[in-house]
Amino acid sequence: MEIGTASAKTIAITRSRKDADEFVALMESREARPITLPTIQLVARGEEIATELLDHIREYDPDYCIFMSSKAVHLLFDSAERTSRLDQLRLAVANSTVIAVGPATRDALSDRGIKTNHMPTATFSSVGVGEVLSRLGAVGKKALIPRSSASTPFLKDLLNKIGLDVREVHIYDVRAADGGPDWDEFTRIFSDSGVDGMIFTSASSVRAFFEIMQRRTKKDAIIEGLKDIKVVSIGPFTADELVGFGVQGITARVHTVPGAVDAIFGDPAAALQPV
Repeated sequence: MEIGTASAKTIAITRSRKDADEFVALMESREARPITLPTIQLVARGEEIATELLDHIREYDPDYCIFMSSKAVHLLFDSAERTSRLDQLRLAVANSTVIAVGPATRDALSDRGIKTNHMPTATFSSVGVGEVLSRLGAVGKKALIPRSSASTPFLKDLLNKIGLDVREVHIYDVRAADGGPDWDEFTRIFSDSGVDGMIFTSASSVRAFFEIMQRRTKKDAIIEGLKDIKVVSIGPFTADELVGFGVQGITARVHTVPGAVDAIFGDPAAALQPV
């Protein structure tokens, strides 16, 4: 399905309204109607995740601290503030070389007083992080990664192949959101074939989308509905998850919200077509 640049198109994204300011602004600049869907919720694995991470840093003494999500940054430093560990955590992280997966994560770290030393230049994903560490000649170094319990082993395996020792610390779990009025409205519009395109922002959001929608309608109806609209994945892992549900779409070449928006509006240089 081609969307092009015509006005009044309805595009959905698997992010809550408070996390989708950039998306909404981009939609409005194209005279399109944005729908934001709070698809996942991140739950810290206890009140002491900052203290636990500090223990790991002291024991492991990493050369690199790698942050793969702005949400992980917020959860971690919120925990540090609540437990009066903020200064300790800032110092411990700053004593390593800090790598952020992309601009949103870099900005979240900056907001907490942490300078990012390295970031991928274009591929804001595990692959991009691997490219950064390859350029740095990090063979024999140690990397600590605070992240989700739902993370795939891809990054750890990649960094091990490069020659790094890697310790992942699971600081939060990912769960499907409860739903609510936004989902009621989306389900109605989706059922009436009123959605023109949809952007999926993570593999977890794909799983949660189907879990939430299956509370409202049958899985076959969801898949058929998605076949009738333009579906864009923000990156390859998201695309793979969709394929697992029987949905074929295109993948944004630049793994960001602007990159996904460009892809959904038909910029030929912005999308990787399915094989």
